[in-house]
Amino acid sequence: MSRLDSFINRMSAQRDLLNHVRDNLVLPEAGEVFEIGLGNGRTYSHLRENFPGRRVIAFDRKLASHASATPAADDFVEGEIRETGQAFIGRQAALVHADIGTGYDDKDAITLIWLPQMVSGMLASGGVAVSGLPLDHTDLELLPRLPSIAEGRYFHYRRR
Repeated sequence: MSRLDSFINRMSAQRDLLNHVRDNLVLPEAGEVFEIGLGNGRTYSHLRENFPGRRVIAFDRKLASHASATPAADDFVEGEIRETGQAFIGRQAALVHADIGTGYDDKDAITLIWLPQMVSGMLASGGVAVSGLPLDHTDLELLPRLPSIAEGRYFHYRRR
């Protein structure tokens, strides 16, 4: 598969899952939305549009988003996510979206050492995680894959 087709499949899977969460899953009544990996802000924009009653906080190494999708200063956490995200454990987020995979198995293996624990710790009981990387953690229940999403492409979980 070409890199372009792979990117399109990943973005479609991401959108399908986030829309599925919006339309079909019950989130905790209170709680923020965390965007782990702001990038150029496409998904941040989608989260703001689709979860309008919730504060969306984005994390990334540096601010590099499009001007139309740049969080307010209070809603952006800059620095190494592995480190800055630790301060948000226990915040009882309703939804955490993490799209920080690199496509390099060796680099992603390092991320998977800390990401599942951090995401689980950020979520409220009953909260939902959506991730491009598998989040293997005892407190996260893997939810059924949507028919439109290829096996292993994108994942969603409910915090026990």
